[in-house]
Amino acid sequence: MRTASIERSTKETRIRLELALDRPEPVDIKVPGGFFRHMLELFAFHGGFSLACDVTGDTDVDMHHTVEDTAICLGQAFKIALGDKKGIARYGLFSVPMDEARAVVHLDISGRPFVRMDGKELVGTCGSFDAELVAEFLRAFAFNAGITLHVSVDCGENLHHMIEAIFKALARALRIAIDQDGRGILPSTKGVID
Repeated sequence: MRTASIERSTKETRIRLELALDRPEPVDIKVPGGFFRHMLELFAFHGGFSLACDVTGDTDVDMHHTVEDTAICLGQAFKIALGDKKGIARYGLFSVPMDEARAVVHLDISGRPFVRMDGKELVGTCGSFDAELVAEFLRAFAFNAGITLHVSVDCGENLHHMIEAIFKALARALRIAIDQDGRGILPSTKGVID
């Protein structure tokens, strides 16, 4: 079973997170901010992951540290749970339309973290969630998981729809990339994904 538990405590946040890649439930998200909780719940659901996290943070400042540190822990958990990466498909691509919005995610579990975001600019807030935190979340997640991540929002007007499409597309692309391809080998001609 591909699982991981992470605990992180700083002067800004306290996080306990448990992840199981091959079990679709339970999903138990306790984080400040309803919109951020909603994004993590649908991320777990659409990825088919069991995810439990209990997060407290200095939200009296804003949501930045809470979102970034949660993504750090989630990325670390993915890296641990994937282990030696033998047998994974490695690459994932998924496009999610959400009403007028559409997000596309391409990713490579390469061990070489990189993030590229293209398309519509995410500006504004959804509840207490600043849209600029999407980029912070994606960067922290990808760099701690060792993933090359390309995200494009090529159309959309409603900020909620655009952000939700990103989280759903990320989850679905990850599901494709981490699923076993049946060969049981490390998906790299170099013999290492690091």
